[in-house]
Amino acid sequence: MSNPVEPKFINGPRGGKIAYHKTDGANPGVVFLGGLMSDMTGTKAAFLQNWAEETGRAFLRFDYSGHGTSDEAFTDGTIGKWAADARHAIEQLTEGPQIIVGSSMGGWVSCLLIRAIPQHIAGFVGIAAAPDFTEDSMWAQFSDDQKAQLERKGIVHLPSDYGDPYPITKAFIEDGRDQLVLRTPLKADFPVRLLQGSDDTDVLPSVAQRLFEHMDGDDIRLTLVKGSDHRFSNATELGLIRKAIHSVTEAIRQTKGAQK
Repeated sequence: MSNPVEPKFINGPRGGKIAYHKTDGANPGVVFLGGLMSDMTGTKAAFLQNWAEETGRAFLRFDYSGHGTSDEAFTDGTIGKWAADARHAIEQLTEGPQIIVGSSMGGWVSCLLIRAIPQHIAGFVGIAAAPDFTEDSMWAQFSDDQKAQLERKGIVHLPSDYGDPYPITKAFIEDGRDQLVLRTPLKADFPVRLLQGSDDTDVLPSVAQRLFEHMDGDDIRLTLVKGSDHRFSNATELGLIRKAIHSVTEAIRQTKGAQK
């Protein structure tokens, strides 16, 4: 890839620096929204960067605050703050409606953006999207001891299959309750493609089905991939992400053609 080694930075919505890589190209551009404790150097983000360069598509990837090379501590972050980072990056660094590609937590952030700035959204590709996971997965599965520790110390550490344990704060859980998207209507006036692995044990297929049924729109599709897990980053799975973006792009093109 021809990306600069060092990221660029913009001032974030709370003053700290947000790191990003941007590729100029054709619109609608694509914005990648990563998962919890991931960064913009991950396999899916790098694959999409390379794809954008090869196809001449505008592309943006960035690190939420407390992630990667952006400012702030991870433990200072919440879903609401990271959604604000994403909104700020899109509003400051892109032109026109974008196709947002949200992986895991990035799928939840995407849903918040769909509500907050629908005028900036041309389409949505969800990859093991994890809306409302702080409440429906984490809090629902906490033991009484973990809930007590969260109340007493303000933090618990959850094991991770991807590296260091997740430090989950009381503020993170409480803010999550203010960001829930599956309890109230979620309108999508654009193409949506949801990708989900059948063997995902971090975000169960039932979550994808629930999001699919909950979203209100005329062009929403869910693809369940047998044998795929939460990483969703082998060659075949990356190809499915590319095809999903292409499907969204074609649907946008056809809609514009019909409106002429």
